[in-house]
Amino acid sequence: MASESHMPGPVCLIENTKGQLRVNPEALKILSAITQPVVVVAIVGLYRTGKSYLMNKLAGQKKGFSMGSTVQSHTKGIWMWCVPHPEKPEHTLVLLDTEGLGDVEKGDNQNDSWIFALAILLSSTFVYNSIGTINQQAMDQLHYVTELTDQIRAKYSPDENEVEDSAEFVSFFPDFVWTLRDFSLDLEADGQPISADEYLEHSLQLKHGTSQKVKNFNLPRLCIRNFFPKKKCFIFDRPTHRKKLAQLEKLHDDELDSEFVQQVAVFCSYIFSSSKIKTLSGGIKVNGPRLETLVLTYVNAISSGDLPCMENAVLALAQIENSAAVQNAIAHYDQQMGQKVQLPTETLQELLDLHRASEREAIEIFIKNSFKDVDHLFQKELAAQLEKKRDDFCKQNREASSDRCSALLQDIFSPLEEEVKEGIYSIPGGYRLFMQKMQDLKKKYLQEPKKGIQAEEILQTYLRSKESVTDAILQTDQTLTEKEKEIEVERVKAESAQAAAKMLEEMQKKNEQMMEQKEKSHQEHVRQLTEKMERDRSQILQEQETTLALKLEEQARLLREGFQNESRRLQNEIETLQRRMSRPRKRCTIS
Repeated sequence: MASESHMPGPVCLIENTKGQLRVNPEALKILSAITQPVVVVAIVGLYRTGKSYLMNKLAGQKKGFSMGSTVQSHTKGIWMWCVPHPEKPEHTLVLLDTEGLGDVEKGDNQNDSWIFALAILLSSTFVYNSIGTINQQAMDQLHYVTELTDQIRAKYSPDENEVEDSAEFVSFFPDFVWTLRDFSLDLEADGQPISADEYLEHSLQLKHGTSQKVKNFNLPRLCIRNFFPKKKCFIFDRPTHRKKLAQLEKLHDDELDSEFVQQVAVFCSYIFSSSKIKTLSGGIKVNGPRLETLVLTYVNAISSGDLPCMENAVLALAQIENSAAVQNAIAHYDQQMGQKVQLPTETLQELLDLHRASEREAIEIFIKNSFKDVDHLFQKELAAQLEKKRDDFCKQNREASSDRCSALLQDIFSPLEEEVKEGIYSIPGGYRLFMQKMQDLKKKYLQEPKKGIQAEEILQTYLRSKESVTDAILQTDQTLTEKEKEIEVERVKAESAQAAAKMLEEMQKKNEQMMEQKEKSHQEHVRQLTEKMERDRSQILQEQETTLALKLEEQARLLREGFQNESRRLQNEIETLQRRMSRPRKRCTIS
Protein backbone atom coordinates (compact mmCIF):
# COMPACT_ATOMS: atom_id res chain seq x y z
CA MET A 1 0.00 0.00 0.00
CA ALA A 2 3.06 2.25 0.23
CA SER A 3 2.72 3.04 -3.44
CA GLU A 4 -0.53 4.85 -2.91
CA SER A 5 1.23 7.51 -0.81
CA HIS A 6 4.34 7.85 -2.98
CA MET A 7 4.98 11.44 -3.98
CA PRO A 8 8.35 12.55 -5.34
CA GLY A 9 7.77 16.02 -3.90
CA PRO A 10 5.18 18.32 -2.36
CA VAL A 11 2.25 19.84 -4.25
CA CYS A 12 0.12 22.83 -3.41
CA LEU A 13 -3.02 21.71 -1.59
CA ILE A 14 -4.66 25.09 -0.96
CA GLU A 15 -3.61 27.94 -3.24
CA ASN A 16 -3.56 31.48 -1.88
CA THR A 17 -3.84 33.94 -4.72
CA LYS A 18 -4.56 37.59 -3.98
CA GLY A 19 -6.11 36.71 -0.67
CA GLN A 20 -8.41 34.07 -2.17
CA LEU A 21 -8.10 30.43 -1.11
CA ARG A 22 -8.67 27.73 -3.73
CA VAL A 23 -8.24 23.95 -3.54
CA ASN A 24 -5.90 22.35 -6.06
CA PRO A 25 -7.73 19.47 -7.88
CA GLU A 26 -4.46 17.61 -8.50
CA ALA A 27 -3.76 17.47 -4.77
CA LEU A 28 -7.29 16.22 -4.10
CA LYS A 29 -6.77 13.45 -6.66
CA ILE A 30 -3.73 12.32 -4.69
CA LEU A 31 -5.69 12.29 -1.42
CA SER A 32 -8.60 10.40 -2.97
CA ALA A 33 -6.26 7.49 -3.77
CA ILE A 34 -4.99 7.08 -0.21
CA THR A 35 -7.10 4.46 1.52
CA GLN A 36 -4.75 4.18 4.51
CA PRO A 37 -5.30 6.11 7.76
CA VAL A 38 -3.45 9.43 7.68
CA VAL A 39 -1.29 11.10 10.31
CA VAL A 40 -1.41 14.81 9.48
CA VAL A 41 1.36 17.13 10.68
CA ALA A 42 1.01 20.85 9.92
CA ILE A 43 3.52 23.56 10.69
CA VAL A 44 2.89 27.30 10.95
CA GLY A 45 4.91 30.30 12.06
CA LEU A 46 6.28 33.62 10.96
CA TYR A 47 7.92 33.66 7.56
CA ARG A 48 11.64 32.98 7.35
CA THR A 49 11.75 30.89 10.55
CA GLY A 50 12.85 27.60 8.98
CA LYS A 51 9.54 25.73 8.91
CA SER A 52 10.22 24.01 5.60
CA TYR A 53 13.56 22.59 6.80
CA LEU A 54 11.84 20.64 9.57
CA MET A 55 9.13 19.39 7.22
CA ASN A 56 11.70 18.18 4.69
CA LYS A 57 13.41 16.28 7.52
CA LEU A 58 10.10 14.64 8.44
CA ALA A 59 9.75 13.61 4.79
CA GLY A 60 13.22 12.06 4.99
CA GLN A 61 14.59 14.45 2.36
CA LYS A 62 16.89 17.44 2.18
CA LYS A 63 14.85 19.13 -0.50
CA GLY A 64 11.16 19.38 -1.18
CA PHE A 65 9.32 22.15 0.56
CA SER A 66 10.59 25.54 -0.59
CA MET A 67 13.34 27.02 1.58
CA GLY A 68 13.82 30.53 0.29
CA SER A 69 16.92 32.22 1.68
CA THR A 70 15.74 35.79 1.26
CA VAL A 71 13.44 37.92 3.39
CA GLN A 72 10.55 37.07 1.05
CA SER A 73 8.06 34.32 1.97
CA HIS A 74 8.35 31.49 -0.57
CA THR A 75 5.54 29.15 0.46
CA LYS A 76 2.10 30.43 -0.54
CA GLY A 77 -1.04 28.79 0.71
CA ILE A 78 -0.67 25.27 2.13
CA TRP A 79 1.58 22.68 0.50
CA MET A 80 1.19 18.93 0.98
CA TRP A 81 3.60 16.02 0.87
CA CYS A 82 2.26 12.48 1.44
CA VAL A 83 4.88 9.88 2.32
CA PRO A 84 4.76 6.36 3.78
CA HIS A 85 4.83 6.60 7.55
CA PRO A 86 8.38 5.58 8.62
CA GLU A 87 7.25 3.83 11.84
CA LYS A 88 3.61 2.83 11.25
CA PRO A 89 3.08 0.32 8.44
CA GLU A 90 -0.07 0.77 6.38
CA HIS A 91 -0.27 4.45 7.43
CA THR A 92 0.44 7.59 5.42
CA LEU A 93 2.18 10.64 6.84
CA VAL A 94 0.68 13.83 5.40
CA LEU A 95 2.91 16.88 5.87
CA LEU A 96 1.39 20.35 5.51
CA ASP A 97 3.72 23.32 5.15
CA THR A 98 2.01 26.70 5.38
CA GLU A 99 2.96 30.11 4.07
CA GLY A 100 4.74 32.32 6.56
CA LEU A 101 2.55 34.37 8.84
CA GLY A 102 3.05 38.11 9.02
CA ASP A 103 4.40 38.52 5.49
CA VAL A 104 4.56 42.27 4.95
CA GLU A 105 3.87 41.83 1.23
CA LYS A 106 0.39 40.46 1.92
CA GLY A 107 -0.81 43.12 4.29
CA ASP A 108 -3.81 40.94 5.17
CA ASN A 109 -3.96 39.49 8.67
CA GLN A 110 -7.33 37.87 7.93
CA ASN A 111 -5.68 35.66 5.34
CA ASP A 112 -3.09 34.58 7.89
CA SER A 113 -5.85 33.77 10.36
CA TRP A 114 -7.53 31.44 7.85
CA ILE A 115 -4.24 29.65 7.08
CA PHE A 116 -3.67 29.23 10.83
CA ALA A 117 -7.22 27.93 11.40
CA LEU A 118 -7.06 25.50 8.44
CA ALA A 119 -3.76 24.07 9.68
CA ILE A 120 -5.41 23.34 13.04
CA LEU A 121 -8.58 21.87 11.53
CA LEU A 122 -6.74 19.55 9.15
CA SER A 123 -3.91 18.29 11.37
CA SER A 124 -3.53 15.75 14.13
CA THR A 125 -0.27 17.39 15.24
CA PHE A 126 0.09 21.17 15.00
CA VAL A 127 3.63 22.58 15.07
CA TYR A 128 4.16 26.27 15.84
CA ASN A 129 7.63 27.39 14.78
CA SER A 130 9.27 30.58 16.11
CA ILE A 131 12.66 32.18 16.62
CA GLY A 132 14.26 32.69 20.02
CA THR A 133 12.57 32.37 23.39
CA ILE A 134 8.98 32.31 24.60
CA ASN A 135 8.64 35.91 25.68
CA GLN A 136 5.80 38.37 25.48
CA GLN A 137 6.73 39.27 21.90
CA ALA A 138 6.48 35.59 20.93
CA MET A 139 3.08 35.40 22.62
CA ASP A 140 1.91 38.55 20.86
CA GLN A 141 2.95 37.05 17.53
CA LEU A 142 0.78 34.05 18.38
CA HIS A 143 -2.34 36.23 18.49
CA TYR A 144 -3.93 33.94 15.88
CA VAL A 145 -4.68 31.40 18.59
CA THR A 146 -6.78 33.99 20.46
CA GLU A 147 -8.87 34.50 17.30
CA LEU A 148 -9.76 30.83 16.84
CA THR A 149 -13.18 31.16 18.46
CA ASP A 150 -13.93 33.81 15.84
CA GLN A 151 -12.62 31.64 12.99
CA ILE A 152 -13.92 28.16 13.81
CA ARG A 153 -17.21 26.66 14.93
CA ALA A 154 -17.60 23.32 16.61
CA LYS A 155 -21.35 23.22 15.96
CA TYR A 156 -23.39 24.71 13.14
CA SER A 157 -26.10 26.39 15.21
CA PRO A 158 -25.53 26.33 18.95
CA ASP A 159 -28.41 27.36 21.19
CA GLU A 160 -28.81 31.07 21.65
CA ASN A 161 -27.79 30.81 25.29
CA GLU A 162 -24.98 28.35 24.60
CA VAL A 163 -21.45 29.71 24.39
CA GLU A 164 -18.88 27.52 22.73
CA ASP A 165 -15.97 27.10 25.12
CA SER A 166 -12.66 25.31 24.97
CA ALA A 167 -14.30 21.96 25.79
CA GLU A 168 -15.87 21.87 22.33
CA PHE A 169 -12.51 22.51 20.70
CA VAL A 170 -10.49 20.10 22.84
CA SER A 171 -12.49 17.21 21.39
CA PHE A 172 -11.10 17.74 17.89
CA PHE A 173 -8.06 20.04 18.21
CA PRO A 174 -4.64 18.55 17.39
CA ASP A 175 -1.68 18.04 19.69
CA PHE A 176 0.40 21.22 20.05
CA VAL A 177 4.16 21.31 19.49
CA TRP A 178 6.14 24.55 19.91
CA THR A 179 9.54 24.53 18.17
CA LEU A 180 11.95 27.27 19.22
CA ARG A 181 14.69 27.96 16.68
CA ASP A 182 18.06 29.61 17.43
CA PHE A 183 17.41 29.18 21.15
CA SER A 184 20.30 30.67 23.13
CA LEU A 185 19.26 30.58 26.80
CA ASP A 186 20.12 28.01 29.42
CA LEU A 187 17.06 26.01 30.46
CA GLU A 188 16.94 26.91 34.13
CA ALA A 189 14.36 28.04 36.65
CA ASP A 190 15.26 29.19 40.15
CA GLY A 191 18.77 27.96 39.54
CA GLN A 192 17.64 24.43 38.66
CA PRO A 193 17.81 22.82 35.20
CA ILE A 194 14.42 22.22 33.54
CA SER A 195 13.23 20.45 30.41
CA ALA A 196 11.87 22.17 27.31
CA ASP A 197 8.37 21.00 28.28
CA GLU A 198 8.75 22.51 31.75
CA TYR A 199 9.97 25.71 30.13
CA LEU A 200 6.79 25.79 28.02
CA GLU A 201 4.58 25.18 31.08
CA HIS A 202 6.46 27.88 32.99
CA SER A 203 5.98 30.29 30.07
CA LEU A 204 2.24 29.57 30.03
CA GLN A 205 1.73 30.49 33.69
CA LEU A 206 -0.93 33.13 34.24
CA LYS A 207 -0.76 36.38 36.16
CA HIS A 208 -3.28 37.33 38.79
CA GLY A 209 -5.21 40.52 38.40
CA THR A 210 -8.05 42.07 36.48
CA SER A 211 -6.33 44.91 34.67
CA GLN A 212 -6.39 45.04 30.89
CA LYS A 213 -2.64 44.54 30.85
CA VAL A 214 -2.99 41.31 32.84
CA LYS A 215 -5.84 40.15 30.60
CA ASN A 216 -3.76 40.77 27.47
CA PHE A 217 -0.90 38.84 29.05
CA ASN A 218 -3.07 35.86 29.99
CA LEU A 219 -5.29 35.56 26.90
CA PRO A 220 -2.93 33.71 24.49
CA ARG A 221 -1.66 31.54 27.34
CA LEU A 222 -5.21 30.62 28.34
CA CYS A 223 -6.09 29.75 24.75
CA ILE A 224 -3.08 27.47 24.33
CA ARG A 225 -3.73 25.78 27.67
CA ASN A 226 -7.46 25.33 27.11
CA PHE A 227 -7.62 24.48 23.40
CA PHE A 228 -4.80 21.98 23.07
CA PRO A 229 -5.09 18.78 25.11
CA LYS A 230 -1.46 17.79 24.65
CA LYS A 231 1.52 20.15 24.50
CA LYS A 232 5.20 19.60 23.72
CA CYS A 233 8.22 21.88 23.28
CA PHE A 234 11.52 21.50 21.41
CA ILE A 235 14.48 23.85 21.32
CA PHE A 236 17.04 24.08 18.51
CA ASP A 237 20.45 25.69 18.47
CA ARG A 238 21.48 27.74 15.46
CA PRO A 239 22.30 25.15 12.78
CA THR A 240 25.36 26.89 11.39
CA HIS A 241 26.93 30.28 10.78
CA ARG A 242 24.52 32.90 9.46
CA LYS A 243 26.31 33.14 6.12
CA LYS A 244 25.81 29.41 5.52
CA LEU A 245 22.09 29.39 6.30
CA ALA A 246 21.25 30.16 2.66
CA GLN A 247 22.75 26.77 1.69
CA LEU A 248 21.18 24.84 4.60
CA GLU A 249 19.46 22.27 2.41
CA LYS A 250 22.75 21.51 0.65
CA LEU A 251 24.82 21.00 3.80
CA HIS A 252 25.54 17.55 5.19
CA ASP A 253 24.95 16.81 8.84
CA ASP A 254 28.68 16.88 9.60
CA GLU A 255 28.71 20.48 8.35
CA LEU A 256 26.00 21.51 10.83
CA ASP A 257 26.16 22.09 14.55
CA SER A 258 26.12 18.65 16.20
CA GLU A 259 23.67 19.77 18.89
CA PHE A 260 21.28 21.02 16.20
CA VAL A 261 21.50 17.72 14.29
CA GLN A 262 20.70 15.78 17.46
CA GLN A 263 17.81 18.11 18.34
CA VAL A 264 16.27 17.67 14.87
CA ALA A 265 16.58 13.88 15.19
CA VAL A 266 14.80 13.94 18.58
CA PHE A 267 12.05 16.14 17.14
CA CYS A 268 11.49 13.83 14.15
CA SER A 269 11.50 10.76 16.39
CA TYR A 270 8.82 12.30 18.60
CA ILE A 271 6.62 13.24 15.65
CA PHE A 272 6.90 9.77 14.15
CA SER A 273 6.15 7.93 17.40
CA SER A 274 3.63 10.25 19.07
CA SER A 275 1.59 11.85 16.30
CA LYS A 276 -1.82 10.21 16.09
CA ILE A 277 -4.09 9.31 13.21
CA LYS A 278 -6.31 12.25 12.32
CA THR A 279 -9.56 11.42 14.12
CA LEU A 280 -12.95 13.13 14.14
CA SER A 281 -15.54 13.14 16.92
CA GLY A 282 -17.02 9.70 17.45
CA GLY A 283 -13.66 8.03 16.84
CA ILE A 284 -13.86 8.40 13.05
CA LYS A 285 -10.38 7.75 11.65
CA VAL A 286 -9.50 9.88 8.63
CA ASN A 287 -8.05 8.46 5.41
CA GLY A 288 -7.19 10.24 2.17
CA PRO A 289 -10.74 10.64 0.79
CA ARG A 290 -12.02 11.82 4.16
CA LEU A 291 -9.22 14.39 4.41
CA GLU A 292 -10.15 15.47 0.88
CA THR A 293 -13.73 16.10 2.04
CA LEU A 294 -12.55 18.09 5.06
CA VAL A 295 -10.35 20.30 2.86
CA LEU A 296 -13.17 21.00 0.42
CA THR A 297 -15.76 21.65 3.14
CA TYR A 298 -13.57 24.08 5.11
CA VAL A 299 -12.23 26.02 2.11
CA ASN A 300 -15.70 26.27 0.53
CA ALA A 301 -17.06 27.64 3.81
CA ILE A 302 -14.32 30.28 3.97
CA SER A 303 -14.79 31.20 0.30
CA SER A 304 -18.53 31.68 0.82
CA GLY A 305 -18.01 33.93 3.83
CA ASP A 306 -18.98 31.36 6.47
CA LEU A 307 -16.98 30.00 9.36
CA PRO A 308 -15.46 26.54 8.93
CA CYS A 309 -17.57 24.25 11.09
CA MET A 310 -16.48 20.86 12.41
CA GLU A 311 -20.08 19.65 12.62
CA ASN A 312 -20.77 20.64 9.00
CA ALA A 313 -17.58 18.93 7.85
CA VAL A 314 -18.54 15.72 9.63
CA LEU A 315 -22.07 15.86 8.19
CA ALA A 316 -20.72 16.46 4.67
CA LEU A 317 -18.35 13.55 5.17
CA ALA A 318 -21.23 11.45 6.49
CA GLN A 319 -23.30 12.13 3.37
CA ILE A 320 -20.50 10.91 1.13
CA GLU A 321 -19.47 7.99 3.32
CA ASN A 322 -23.02 6.81 4.03
CA SER A 323 -23.95 6.90 0.35
CA ALA A 324 -20.83 4.88 -0.40
CA ALA A 325 -21.65 2.53 2.50
CA VAL A 326 -25.08 1.84 1.01
CA GLN A 327 -23.58 1.13 -2.41
CA ASN A 328 -20.87 -1.13 -0.95
CA ALA A 329 -23.48 -3.04 1.04
CA ILE A 330 -25.68 -3.50 -2.04
CA ALA A 331 -22.68 -4.54 -4.13
CA HIS A 332 -21.78 -7.16 -1.53
CA TYR A 333 -25.36 -8.41 -1.45
CA ASP A 334 -25.44 -8.69 -5.25
CA GLN A 335 -22.12 -10.54 -5.26
CA GLN A 336 -23.20 -13.01 -2.57
CA MET A 337 -26.59 -13.69 -4.14
CA GLY A 338 -25.01 -14.04 -7.55
CA GLN A 339 -22.63 -16.70 -6.22
CA LYS A 340 -25.10 -18.61 -4.03
CA VAL A 341 -28.45 -18.46 -5.82
CA GLN A 342 -29.30 -20.83 -8.65
CA LEU A 343 -32.76 -20.12 -10.01
CA PRO A 344 -35.22 -21.59 -9.73
CA THR A 345 -34.98 -22.69 -6.07
CA GLU A 346 -37.02 -25.68 -5.00
CA THR A 347 -38.81 -23.69 -2.28
CA LEU A 348 -39.39 -20.05 -1.45
CA GLN A 349 -37.84 -20.58 1.97
CA GLU A 350 -34.59 -21.67 0.34
CA LEU A 351 -34.40 -18.37 -1.51
CA LEU A 352 -35.39 -16.34 1.57
CA ASP A 353 -32.70 -18.04 3.66
CA LEU A 354 -30.07 -17.12 1.09
CA HIS A 355 -31.42 -13.58 1.01
CA ARG A 356 -31.34 -13.30 4.78
CA ALA A 357 -27.71 -14.46 5.04
CA SER A 358 -26.61 -12.02 2.32
CA GLU A 359 -28.74 -9.27 3.82
CA ARG A 360 -27.13 -9.75 7.25
CA GLU A 361 -23.66 -9.37 5.75
CA ALA A 362 -24.74 -6.32 3.76
CA ILE A 363 -26.10 -4.61 6.88
CA GLU A 364 -22.87 -5.41 8.72
CA ILE A 365 -20.86 -3.76 5.94
CA PHE A 366 -23.10 -0.68 6.03
CA ILE A 367 -22.95 -0.39 9.82
CA LYS A 368 -19.17 -0.76 9.77
CA ASN A 369 -18.66 1.99 7.18
CA SER A 370 -21.44 4.43 8.09
CA PHE A 371 -21.54 7.13 10.74
CA LYS A 372 -23.69 10.12 11.72
CA ASP A 373 -26.65 8.57 9.90
CA VAL A 374 -29.09 11.24 11.06
CA ASP A 375 -32.59 9.77 11.60
CA HIS A 376 -31.19 6.55 10.06
CA LEU A 377 -32.07 7.83 6.59
CA PHE A 378 -29.33 5.89 4.84
CA GLN A 379 -30.08 2.68 6.69
CA LYS A 380 -33.73 3.07 5.71
CA GLU A 381 -32.60 3.55 2.12
CA LEU A 382 -30.50 0.37 2.40
CA ALA A 383 -33.48 -1.52 3.85
CA ALA A 384 -35.70 -0.34 0.99
CA GLN A 385 -33.14 -1.36 -1.63
CA LEU A 386 -32.60 -4.77 -0.01
CA GLU A 387 -36.37 -5.32 0.13
CA LYS A 388 -36.64 -4.45 -3.55
CA LYS A 389 -33.73 -6.76 -4.33
CA ARG A 390 -35.48 -9.56 -2.45
CA ASP A 391 -38.74 -8.97 -4.30
CA ASP A 392 -36.88 -8.88 -7.60
CA PHE A 393 -35.24 -12.22 -6.81
CA CYS A 394 -38.62 -13.68 -5.86
CA LYS A 395 -40.05 -12.47 -9.16
CA GLN A 396 -37.08 -13.85 -11.10
CA ASN A 397 -37.45 -17.10 -9.18
CA ARG A 398 -41.11 -17.41 -10.18
CA GLU A 399 -40.33 -16.58 -13.80
CA ALA A 400 -37.45 -19.03 -13.93
CA SER A 401 -39.66 -21.72 -12.42
CA SER A 402 -42.49 -20.93 -14.82
CA ASP A 403 -40.18 -21.07 -17.83
CA ARG A 404 -38.64 -24.32 -16.63
CA CYS A 405 -42.03 -25.94 -15.95
CA SER A 406 -43.58 -24.73 -19.20
CA ALA A 407 -40.66 -26.15 -21.16
CA LEU A 408 -40.95 -29.45 -19.28
CA LEU A 409 -44.69 -29.72 -19.90
CA GLN A 410 -44.20 -28.97 -23.56
CA ASP A 411 -41.51 -31.63 -23.82
CA ILE A 412 -43.42 -34.28 -21.83
CA PHE A 413 -46.99 -33.73 -23.09
CA SER A 414 -46.35 -32.83 -26.74
CA PRO A 415 -46.47 -36.53 -27.88
CA LEU A 416 -49.84 -36.89 -26.16
CA GLU A 417 -51.13 -33.76 -27.88
CA GLU A 418 -50.05 -35.19 -31.24
CA GLU A 419 -51.90 -38.44 -30.50
CA VAL A 420 -55.04 -36.49 -29.65
CA LYS A 421 -54.81 -34.67 -32.96
CA GLU A 422 -54.45 -37.97 -34.76
CA GLY A 423 -57.70 -39.24 -33.11
CA ILE A 424 -56.05 -42.15 -31.34
CA TYR A 425 -58.29 -41.64 -28.28
CA SER A 426 -61.53 -41.00 -30.23
CA ILE A 427 -62.48 -44.63 -30.01
CA PRO A 428 -64.52 -46.75 -27.61
CA GLY A 429 -62.47 -47.01 -24.37
CA GLY A 430 -60.30 -44.14 -25.52
CA TYR A 431 -61.09 -42.01 -22.47
CA ARG A 432 -59.59 -44.48 -20.02
CA LEU A 433 -56.50 -44.83 -22.21
CA PHE A 434 -56.18 -41.07 -22.39
CA MET A 435 -56.51 -40.59 -18.60
CA GLN A 436 -53.99 -43.37 -17.96
CA LYS A 437 -51.50 -41.66 -20.28
CA MET A 438 -52.20 -38.35 -18.57
CA GLN A 439 -51.44 -39.86 -15.15
CA ASP A 440 -48.22 -41.43 -16.41
CA LEU A 441 -47.06 -38.12 -17.91
CA LYS A 442 -48.04 -36.16 -14.77
CA LYS A 443 -45.98 -38.58 -12.69
CA LYS A 444 -43.03 -38.14 -15.05
CA TYR A 445 -43.35 -34.35 -14.78
CA LEU A 446 -43.53 -34.40 -10.97
CA GLN A 447 -40.40 -36.57 -10.82
CA GLU A 448 -38.34 -34.03 -12.78
CA PRO A 449 -35.94 -32.09 -10.44
CA LYS A 450 -35.37 -28.30 -10.14
CA LYS A 451 -38.81 -27.25 -11.28
CA GLY A 452 -39.07 -24.59 -8.61
CA ILE A 453 -41.94 -23.02 -6.71
CA GLN A 454 -44.30 -22.75 -9.71
CA ALA A 455 -44.36 -26.50 -10.44
CA GLU A 456 -47.89 -27.18 -9.21
CA GLU A 457 -49.41 -23.93 -10.43
CA ILE A 458 -48.04 -24.30 -13.97
CA LEU A 459 -49.17 -27.94 -14.07
CA GLN A 460 -52.72 -27.06 -12.99
CA THR A 461 -52.84 -24.20 -15.46
CA TYR A 462 -51.80 -26.60 -18.22
CA LEU A 463 -54.38 -29.20 -17.18
CA ARG A 464 -57.13 -26.58 -17.11
CA SER A 465 -56.19 -25.59 -20.63
CA LYS A 466 -56.76 -29.22 -21.72
CA GLU A 467 -60.14 -29.68 -19.97
CA SER A 468 -62.08 -29.16 -23.21
CA VAL A 469 -60.02 -31.87 -24.92
CA THR A 470 -60.55 -34.24 -21.99
CA ASP A 471 -64.28 -33.53 -21.96
CA ALA A 472 -64.57 -34.13 -25.72
CA ILE A 473 -62.84 -37.50 -25.46
CA LEU A 474 -65.07 -38.36 -22.51
CA GLN A 475 -68.28 -37.48 -24.37
CA THR A 476 -67.33 -39.42 -27.51
CA ASP A 477 -66.40 -42.58 -25.64
CA GLN A 478 -69.38 -44.88 -26.42
CA THR A 479 -68.40 -47.53 -23.91
CA LEU A 480 -69.29 -45.24 -20.99
CA THR A 481 -72.86 -44.77 -19.84
CA GLU A 482 -74.27 -41.32 -19.20
CA LYS A 483 -74.09 -42.00 -15.48
CA GLU A 484 -70.42 -42.92 -15.66
CA LYS A 485 -69.75 -39.78 -17.66
CA GLU A 486 -71.44 -37.65 -15.01
CA ILE A 487 -69.44 -39.36 -12.27
CA GLU A 488 -66.21 -38.77 -14.20
CA VAL A 489 -67.05 -35.09 -14.69
CA GLU A 490 -67.67 -34.70 -10.96
CA ARG A 491 -64.41 -36.50 -10.18
CA VAL A 492 -62.47 -34.15 -12.44
CA LYS A 493 -64.15 -31.13 -10.83
CA ALA A 494 -63.30 -32.48 -7.37
CA GLU A 495 -59.66 -32.94 -8.35
CA SER A 496 -59.58 -29.41 -9.76
CA ALA A 497 -61.09 -28.02 -6.56
CA GLN A 498 -58.62 -29.96 -4.46
CA ALA A 499 -55.73 -28.69 -6.56
CA ALA A 500 -57.05 -25.13 -6.25
CA ALA A 501 -57.29 -25.48 -2.46
CA LYS A 502 -53.74 -26.81 -2.34
CA MET A 503 -52.52 -23.87 -4.43
CA LEU A 504 -54.32 -21.41 -2.17
CA GLU A 505 -52.70 -23.04 0.85
CA GLU A 506 -49.31 -22.74 -0.77
CA MET A 507 -49.92 -19.08 -1.60
CA GLN A 508 -50.88 -18.37 2.01
CA LYS A 509 -47.77 -20.17 3.20
CA LYS A 510 -45.61 -18.10 0.82
CA ASN A 511 -47.25 -14.89 2.06
CA GLU A 512 -46.55 -15.92 5.65
CA GLN A 513 -42.93 -16.66 4.75
CA MET A 514 -42.59 -13.25 3.11
CA MET A 515 -44.11 -11.49 6.14
CA GLU A 516 -41.85 -13.44 8.46
CA GLN A 517 -38.84 -12.50 6.33
CA LYS A 518 -39.80 -8.81 6.46
CA GLU A 519 -39.96 -8.99 10.24
CA LYS A 520 -36.59 -10.77 10.42
CA SER A 521 -35.07 -8.13 8.14
CA HIS A 522 -36.44 -5.38 10.36
CA GLN A 523 -35.12 -7.08 13.50
CA GLU A 524 -31.70 -7.53 11.88
CA HIS A 525 -31.53 -3.80 11.08
CA VAL A 526 -32.61 -2.94 14.62
CA ARG A 527 -30.17 -5.37 16.20
CA GLN A 528 -27.13 -4.15 14.31
CA LEU A 529 -28.16 -0.51 14.70
CA THR A 530 -28.59 -0.95 18.46
CA GLU A 531 -25.14 -2.51 18.73
CA LYS A 532 -23.63 0.36 16.73
CA MET A 533 -25.43 2.95 18.87
CA GLU A 534 -24.05 1.29 21.98
CA ARG A 535 -20.54 1.41 20.54
CA ASP A 536 -21.00 5.05 19.50
CA ARG A 537 -22.41 5.94 22.91
CA SER A 538 -19.43 4.31 24.56
CA GLN A 539 -17.07 6.24 22.27
CA ILE A 540 -18.85 9.54 22.98
CA LEU A 541 -18.78 8.91 26.73
CA GLN A 542 -15.09 8.14 26.51
CA GLU A 543 -14.48 11.38 24.61
CA GLN A 544 -16.53 13.34 27.12
CA GLU A 545 -14.64 11.75 29.99
CA THR A 546 -11.33 12.61 28.33
CA THR A 547 -12.45 16.19 27.73
CA LEU A 548 -13.71 16.53 31.29
CA ALA A 549 -10.49 15.06 32.65
CA LEU A 550 -8.48 17.56 30.62
CA LYS A 551 -10.60 20.45 31.87
CA LEU A 552 -10.39 19.26 35.47
CA GLU A 553 -6.64 18.81 35.13
CA GLU A 554 -6.31 22.34 33.76
CA GLN A 555 -8.51 23.76 36.52
CA ALA A 556 -6.50 21.87 39.13
CA ARG A 557 -3.30 23.25 37.65
CA LEU A 558 -4.73 26.76 37.78
CA LEU A 559 -5.72 26.23 41.40
CA ARG A 560 -2.28 24.88 42.25
CA GLU A 561 -0.60 27.83 40.58
CA GLY A 562 -2.95 30.22 42.35
CA PHE A 563 -2.23 28.51 45.65
CA GLN A 564 1.51 28.56 44.99
CA ASN A 565 1.42 32.23 44.00
CA GLU A 566 -0.62 33.09 47.06
CA SER A 567 1.73 31.07 49.26
CA ARG A 568 4.70 32.88 47.79
CA ARG A 569 2.98 36.22 48.33
CA LEU A 570 2.21 35.37 51.98
CA GLN A 571 5.73 34.05 52.48
CA ASN A 572 7.15 37.28 51.08
CA GLU A 573 4.91 39.32 53.39
CA ILE A 574 5.96 37.19 56.39
CA GLU A 575 9.63 37.55 55.48
CA THR A 576 9.19 41.31 55.05
CA LEU A 577 7.42 41.55 58.41
CA GLN A 578 10.14 39.44 60.08
CA ARG A 579 12.85 41.69 58.66
CA ARG A 580 11.06 44.74 59.98
CA MET A 581 10.64 43.21 63.42
CA SER A 582 14.27 42.13 63.56
CA ARG A 583 15.61 45.63 62.99
CA PRO A 584 17.13 47.19 66.19
CA ARG A 585 14.90 49.80 67.70
CA LYS A 586 16.26 53.26 68.40
CA ARG A 587 16.08 54.35 72.01
CA CYS A 588 14.53 57.68 72.75
CA THR A 589 16.27 59.55 75.60
CA ILE A 590 14.86 62.54 77.40
CA SER A 591 17.33 65.06 78.58
